Amino acid sequence: MTKTDSTGSTWRYRWARRQNERRQRSFRAADEAWRRRDEELRRLRTLAGSFHGTADAGAGLPMELSPGEVVFWTLPAAQLVEVRHTAVLPAPDLIVDPDPPAVRPRRPDGVKVTDAGLAVLTNRRLVLLGGRGRRDWAYGRMTGLSHDPGAPVTLIQVLDRRRTSGLLLPTGAVGDFRFKLTLAFADAIEQRAAVIAQLDELIEEHTAARPVRPAIRTPAQARLSARVPGGRRTIAAGAALALIVPAMLFESDPPVRPGSEIASAATPAATTPPAAPPLAPVVRIDQTTAPKAHRSRTGPADPPSRQAPPQPAGERRCGAPVNPYGYDFCGGSRIRRPADGVCDWFDCVPGFWSGRGWLVQCRDGTVSLTGGQRDSCAGHRGFRRTVWT
Repeated sequence: MTKTDSTGSTWRYRWARRQNERRQRSFRAADEAWRRRDEELRRLRTLAGSFHGTADAGAGLPMELSPGEVVFWTLPAAQLVEVRHTAVLPAPDLIVDPDPPAVRPRRPDGVKVTDAGLAVLTNRRLVLLGGRGRRDWAYGRMTGLSHDPGAPVTLIQVLDRRRTSGLLLPTGAVGDFRFKLTLAFADAIEQRAAVIAQLDELIEEHTAARPVRPAIRTPAQARLSARVPGGRRTIAAGAALALIVPAMLFESDPPVRPGSEIASAATPAATTPPAAPPLAPVVRIDQTTAPKAHRSRTGPADPPSRQAPPQPAGERRCGAPVNPYGYDFCGGSRIRRPADGVCDWFDCVPGFWSGRGWLVQCRDGTVSLTGGQRDSCAGHRGFRRTVWT
């Protein structure tokens, strides 16, 4: 007779109830995170399409606008910073990051604050109206742009100024400022359509990755292992111990003392010829798991290749080749800085390291660092899918 509890339900019904509650909690958490990201992506897409300024917005500002110049955005309490040791910054790009890293209200080492005032963003330049004067960064003369991933600092290099400078902003305004600066720069070089196309692609990928409500577990699906605390893991651990302990006992025989009967019986006769030396083991190379030859690359100096053991065969990859970095086609986070040895496991396009974007696979099977670009996988039959980690 089946054993029941005080409510009359059997262990199978209790198992099904616990499974359904756990799966529903996981689904609700994933769905809530998906909805927050979806709302943010669509907000950025709307802002990119309606990002327009007016000349009237500059009224009352202690600066004179050039003919055709309009004000997009203003922010008080911005600080002017300068770098003590000049470094070459990466060139400005149009990459949109909908998930900016969490920054702390700190000033990085080597950066000093020299002024404070009102930051003004126009369709031609970024201006700081400070107490010591005005500082301009014209988009047409901008050669380098870098956003600090851990601090609310943006550094800019321009042709008409030797020292690198930039802005230190309140942490709550960092994400909005960086996105609007990207839009203003794209508008100045007539590439706003590329930013909008990038956001449309992000929304399409995010829509396809929406969590699916899990199926309902029924009591008939319960296995007998569910009655053991810990389930199949406990059974597997017990089976492993049952195999390991006898092996350890077998290899832990007590030492044989010289002169004993066992030692005498174990001593070979004097007429017994010596045994032949053991042969060297033969090492076989598995061609299926050996890494591909390092693909020649053109462009900037490539980082050295690093060999690493492949992933276990059971890892999910959704069609991606075996690799030690966990890269797959299933989903996750975009790869903007791939591992040095990525081309030992994936088929990289020529000039792979000169790409400016995230890691994608082209329709001819090669991988490229051109994700988010309008000409992604140009010359390789176009974009196919994103590589995730």
